Amino acid sequence: MSQTIQFGQILEMIDYLSLDEQDDLINIIRHRQIEKRREEIAQNIIQARQDYQQGNVFRGDVDDIIAELDND
Repeated sequence: MSQTIQFGQILEMIDYLSLDEQDDLINIIRHRQIEKRREEIAQNIIQARQDYQQGNVFRGDVDDIIAELDND
């Protein structure tokens, strides 16, 4: 986007849409948010797998974690 549109301007523009168009816009934004979150989760999974393969993941129960923290 070459122009910067202020948030207030966007809200004003939305007021000119019909209720059906506003509902469509809400659904589009919601689906985009869901897709972005899925992408974030996928990236987190990739990072977690890399950390696990590199041995950077601590495994144990609560007592093991407390013992590990006490050792540091």
